[in-house]
Amino acid sequence: MSAQVGILYGIGVGPGDPELVSLKGLRLLKSAPVVAFPAGLQGTGIAQQIVSQWLRPEQHQLPLKFPYVQEQAVLEQAWQVAAAEVWQYLQQGDVVFVCEGDVSFYSTFTYLAQTLQQHHPDAQIQTIPGICSPLAAAAALGIPLTISSDRLAILPALYTVAELESVLKWADVVVLLKVSSVYEQVWAILKAHQLLEHSYVVERATLPQQVIYQDLHDRPQLELPYFSLLIIQVPRSKSANAN
Repeated sequence: MSAQVGILYGIGVGPGDPELVSLKGLRLLKSAPVVAFPAGLQGTGIAQQIVSQWLRPEQHQLPLKFPYVQEQAVLEQAWQVAAAEVWQYLQQGDVVFVCEGDVSFYSTFTYLAQTLQQHHPDAQIQTIPGICSPLAAAAALGIPLTISSDRLAILPALYTVAELESVLKWADVVVLLKVSSVYEQVWAILKAHQLLEHSYVVERATLPQQVIYQDLHDRPQLELPYFSLLIIQVPRSKSANAN
């Protein structure tokens, strides 16, 4: 491999508040000649917004398109295109890829890095962790996410609503990510398990537009944005009885 080939850095820049970017991530971001990020559906993407104040005019900004679909063939094609674009710039120096949250937590970066290494096995990739949304939401609520021997389950809600019933039998804390499209189904399950008063919804954690809903008894319907999550604290008596 040519000595000129750079390193691809995946940097998690947190849930939205720019002050939650790590010092290491910020240092690498400022020094990178190329800054890549997921392109937004409408204009600027979230990760780009988070880091925009630190980007310099001479840095090349590289938006990469990752479609919000479930068709595997469409997704793989997008990863191939993105990896090819990034490789072109890596041959000239380092590239930083920023994404919201953490790079190893349901992140697009994983697919980009894996695809790049499939085509270029010697490609150097380093990841810098960031604050993921469940931790940010717990901080916004002013509650611990877990304590003592709590068992934590984190589920991408869109794909696992059917599994929620079984998860509630053993978990002490459940986090449902991106719950907006299945909220009404989830609400019905929470009502059946008498968990509405132990559940919280957080929209856009840490951003100025952050909204919190506590005790969901009177909220069978909510118009939630895409980046919303729900935290369920299962009372110990309930989880013990379920077991």
